[in-house]
Amino acid sequence: MRRANAVKLVELFLIAVVVLLVRVVSSHAESLGTIEGTIQSANGAALSGAHVAVTGKGVNRMTTADGSGHFSISGLPDGSYKVIAAHTGYTSAATTVTVKAGAKMSIKLSLAAKPVDKEKDAKKPAEKTEKPKPEAKRDSNYPSAPPPPVMVAPSPIAGGAVAPARRRVHNGPLTMEQDPSMNTEAYSRIDDNPFLRVADKPLSTFSSDVDTASYANLRRFVRDGALPPKDAVRIEEMINYFRYEYPAPAKGQPFSITTEVGPSPFNTKFQLVRIGLQAPEINDDKVPARNLVFLLDVSGSMMAANKLPLVKRAMNLLVENLRDNDRVAIAVYAGASGLALPSTSGKDKDTIRQAIANLEAGGSTNGAAGIKLAYDVAQKHFIKGGINRVILATDGDFNVGTTSEGDLTRLIEDKREHGVFLSVLGFGMGNLKDSTMEKLADRGNGNYAYIDSIEEARKVLVKEAGATLVTVAKDVKLQIEFNPANVAGYRLIGYENRLLRDEDFNDDKKDAGEIGAGHSVTALYEIVPAGVEVPGGKVDQLKYQTKAQATGGNVTELMTVKVRYKAPDGKTSKLLSQPINKDAKELAKTSNDFRWAAAVAGFGMMLREAKDRGNLSWAQVTSLAEGAKGADAEGYRRQMIELVKRAARLPKS
Repeated sequence: MRRANAVKLVELFLIAVVVLLVRVVSSHAESLGTIEGTIQSANGAALSGAHVAVTGKGVNRMTTADGSGHFSISGLPDGSYKVIAAHTGYTSAATTVTVKAGAKMSIKLSLAAKPVDKEKDAKKPAEKTEKPKPEAKRDSNYPSAPPPPVMVAPSPIAGGAVAPARRRVHNGPLTMEQDPSMNTEAYSRIDDNPFLRVADKPLSTFSSDVDTASYANLRRFVRDGALPPKDAVRIEEMINYFRYEYPAPAKGQPFSITTEVGPSPFNTKFQLVRIGLQAPEINDDKVPARNLVFLLDVSGSMMAANKLPLVKRAMNLLVENLRDNDRVAIAVYAGASGLALPSTSGKDKDTIRQAIANLEAGGSTNGAAGIKLAYDVAQKHFIKGGINRVILATDGDFNVGTTSEGDLTRLIEDKREHGVFLSVLGFGMGNLKDSTMEKLADRGNGNYAYIDSIEEARKVLVKEAGATLVTVAKDVKLQIEFNPANVAGYRLIGYENRLLRDEDFNDDKKDAGEIGAGHSVTALYEIVPAGVEVPGGKVDQLKYQTKAQATGGNVTELMTVKVRYKAPDGKTSKLLSQPINKDAKELAKTSNDFRWAAAVAGFGMMLREAKDRGNLSWAQVTSLAEGAKGADAEGYRRQMIELVKRAARLPKS
């Protein structure tokens, strides 16, 4: 009896201790305060992705504002705290907040757009790089990625590279200057497509392109207060960044073909033709099993906050959407290549997250060796009928390694024939090798996207994962035959590096672009009607022969669109064909999508200072875009309108 009573007393004592501890913990939690608020621009627009740091009382905490510009940092002891907000392209703002026990303090910070004074900045001598001060110890709520660097007016120079500019990199409340001589971005030269006479060249042939890197990259430049290098502007990638209301394809077809004709906003004598291909959407539960191998550049050039730290955050977004039948591996390269994570089931998310968390940057770059390792892993765990893909995340700096570019691209081409495709994600600034990355993705039957923010990572890897990873048609080529009875000349807007020879259209050995589930491809032609003079130089009359005259054909047809494509695992192409009638609508009666695509093309032509832009002005581009914004549920069109307005205020290079 005494023993039983003693046991009961011990139990009552332990219960009392637990209750006391709970009360103490609850009391402590209740005594902690919260700072929340909104970060916005000077005109009241929410600044999604703004970085907010709270320091004081031995605390150094950081978070990122959500899509509505809202942030919240809790668990703060009584005391005074400094709150600092920063966003690329804006001046930072700070305020002091006093936190009281259990209270929630609300604030609002407005960030002014960063002024641009390139001439003044160019006259300043280069500043020495400061060594970063030791960072305060982070608690468990401190995010893995510090805020992105803020560029100060970089400018393009000859050859498509980017001129050095001072760069301030925010590291919590600390700021350090980075060496401007480290800016080595490179872009392939682009020469705008000229007007061609139908009598000389009645066929126009090009490869499909679903890359979007150019738009996200130029957005980074404009937000940072500078116009992008002209060769960084690929108009087709700008147009294809946006979604259009194309009808779903007929059952059994890989895509639908939509066409629309209206007046050209760039020249009142000409017409504009929009051609759109739309691939079918795919439900998440219908996505095949994924065998993904991430190939991550962890070289020294990837240390910046908007490089490897952003890569890690982007990968964690994808981890949340992995299924049990998916597999993920992580290969890394920097001086020597290695396997940071063997191929792992999607159900083991904690193991994948831990491998991501352990990634660190340092060393030189041996991309060729890393790619070989990644392909070996992908081939070893190949899923028949599934998605087998290497995803390269890098700033594009393949500056070390024994393998030549020719051998590297041949390796990628060989692996695509065995069912392993390659996609490329570009990160960062100052070292971006845009031309190399685009070429690798093209050769690997994949797509190339540039990730300038966590929002863009979510768009590419989560919202559009089907389009990014699930290929529904490969080697997609378009060939347009113009009717000389109605068309004197034409020019294809964009696609300069996707042009094909006319005979390549029927050559099934000729590689071309891929289209993923839910992808749309849009092309614009500016048409010179029959009887109107075609811009360009004059050609002397032929001495030994006369030009052939067109005969027959439908007089109501403007052109015929032909598309060749292969199944994802096919060897022989199939053909689709559709004529376009010459009837054109008034511009005001064309669809929002028609006018929006024209506005995006106009934006690109203004950035490139294209000679065939006619009398187009920034005001006209803005007006055309604002009138075609439509519902814009995701806000992407509104975002571009803001970019157009900001670009219009920036000085020319």
